[in-house]
Amino acid sequence: MTTKDRLKEFLSVQKVGRNKFEEQIGVSIGYLSTKSATITSDVIEKTIKSYPNLSIEWLITGQGGMLKSNTITTQGQTRPRIPLTAAAGSLTEASEGVTIADCEQMPIVQLIPSYDFTITLKGDSLYPKYESGDEVACKRIDQTSFIQWGKLHVLDTSQGIVAKRIYDDGDKIRCVSYNPEYPDFSIDKREIYSISLVVGLIRI
Repeated sequence: MTTKDRLKEFLSVQKVGRNKFEEQIGVSIGYLSTKSATITSDVIEKTIKSYPNLSIEWLITGQGGMLKSNTITTQGQTRPRIPLTAAAGSLTEASEGVTIADCEQMPIVQLIPSYDFTITLKGDSLYPKYESGDEVACKRIDQTSFIQWGKLHVLDTSQGIVAKRIYDDGDKIRCVSYNPEYPDFSIDKREIYSISLVVGLIRI
């Protein structure tokens, strides 16, 4: 079994779609389906960074277990589940602010890259990649990180919370759905309180 075969096996076990993985790592769609059995060190490095619980020894050599055994660092730790829904259609109505005290604390999902909170999606504009009722893990964008244009983000705005793929649009941010039935729309940057990158999906 090659390194690429083991990577495919890992993604299958974790229920991570190949296209989603390729988009996340920044390689061309179909990368895992090519006949070449080799994977570059750069892709391996990005994979381990995105999936810290994956054993690099197993990935490269096949020795040991697929997952790292030293998961004690996150045992007992939690992240807040925000008790609101992120509209996957148009903007929601403005809602009152939520404090940490309002949030249910959920155990960290170790196989998802580092995240700050989870929130539930509502609506079908992100279908088929995301479904209404899906819970997504989000990483806040701050001074040490950057917006990944074209990827799914959760925006806290003056008109409510919205989940969309986003693109820079001058003084505004353009919001794009996966479902072609939903038109694009733009939000003035001054009306956006925070931006968080969606880094993982929790689907029951």
